[in-house]
Amino acid sequence: MLMKYLQRIGHSLMLPVAVLPAAAILMGIGYWIDPFGMGKKSIIAAFLIKAGGSIIENLAILFAVGVALGMAKERDGSAALSGLVAFLVVTTLLSPESVALLKGVTTNHVNPAFSKVSNAFIGIISGLIASSMYNRFSKVKLPDALAFFSGKRLVPIITAFLMLGVSVLLFFVWPVVYSGLVLFAEGISKLSTVGAGLYGFFNRLLIPTGLHHALNSVFWFDVAGINDIGNFWSGKGVKGVTGMYQAGFFPVMMFGLPAAALAMYHTAKTGRKKQSAALLLAAGFAAFLTGVTEPLEFSFMFLAPALYLTHAVLTGISMMIASWFHWTAGFGFSAGLIDFLLSSRLPLASHPYMLIVQGLVFAVIYYVLFRYLIIRFQLKTPGREDDDRFIDADHTQQPKETKFAYMASQIYQALGGKENITSFENCVTRLRVRVKEMDRVDQAKIKATGVPGLKVIDKQHLHVIVGTNVQFVADEIEQLRKD
Repeated sequence: MLMKYLQRIGHSLMLPVAVLPAAAILMGIGYWIDPFGMGKKSIIAAFLIKAGGSIIENLAILFAVGVALGMAKERDGSAALSGLVAFLVVTTLLSPESVALLKGVTTNHVNPAFSKVSNAFIGIISGLIASSMYNRFSKVKLPDALAFFSGKRLVPIITAFLMLGVSVLLFFVWPVVYSGLVLFAEGISKLSTVGAGLYGFFNRLLIPTGLHHALNSVFWFDVAGINDIGNFWSGKGVKGVTGMYQAGFFPVMMFGLPAAALAMYHTAKTGRKKQSAALLLAAGFAAFLTGVTEPLEFSFMFLAPALYLTHAVLTGISMMIASWFHWTAGFGFSAGLIDFLLSSRLPLASHPYMLIVQGLVFAVIYYVLFRYLIIRFQLKTPGREDDDRFIDADHTQQPKETKFAYMASQIYQALGGKENITSFENCVTRLRVRVKEMDRVDQAKIKATGVPGLKVIDKQHLHVIVGTNVQFVADEIEQLRKD
């Protein structure tokens, strides 16, 4: 059940994740044009950086809306709105300014944890709560005096009040967790090469929660006197040592993850390769060029958590190897090609091109290991969701503009219509339907529409495998349900 729930979250994230590679590339090109001024010395660079940053920097909001929409029983705008409301309530109440006001202190005395509350974890939590409220209250009818607020209008209201309680809980829990991670990071920073490996492992492992910022602040900035990024770029440090908390990311982000994307593409179902390539190859290129890995990582971290754990372990190993051999390079944006080229000529860069050799080795490791694990354990990476066969051929003679309407009409009737369908939603390739009585479902009629398959789950649930055009059929059925 937990795995299926995580996979549903993974599916829900596909919509916001799909736009991230383009944003990452825009920022990377802008940073390449003006690497040190970050847009201050070039209007074009500033334009590109801001355009890409508007998406990357609001990743948490995109997740709140995307998860709320994807996890709701019906893909309705009020679910997405509720996700946004949930996120805005908790992040506003727990912003440093609000916390300072509540405590009666200045913002300088507020725990630094609250400056990092707007993260992917909070976005996902907001989306999950909002979708849960939609599934539970979207059909509720209030007394006539309050009828205006019934049904879907009630969902964002209930969500907002519930997030007040969540905010109170996080008010006490979030600083403890964040501060605890900072202390933990300060402890492992004393372990030299082993500490670099542990940092790399936990850095990736904490990406879904946003708490990796707590670790980064210790190693990259001047929280505990390390200031790895600042010292490396200013030339203040020890050659081969300063930069040890950055160098090991280059082989992973430039080579390992793109190779993992290739492995996931090669293991995708035949009918899904074209669709998965659009996301995986674009995300892999973004990781190589700019070092922005979230588009790729979020594409499989929930669908296949075991793969993500493997990725975290490999990152830790990469950090240890680079630290052990004193190979260093640094970044100001992230560990992609752009920063590698810019930093490789700095005084504290130590044998930086050996990181490329290490990266090529890691590319092979990532590809072989990911491909083996995906096939051996049938992991549900992008393009491998469920065990279906997919076809894109036109099985009817109707014009394209009426094909989906015709198919939807036939499926809708075969399912028993409004009287028998209690709920339905679509994922990437299939209709997930819940009915009152399975005996009323005409399976032969559904198959006669030319769908690739039909799977009865139990006495009330069945899946109609439509293929990559499922959204258009689902939209038509949704319209039939409303008529």
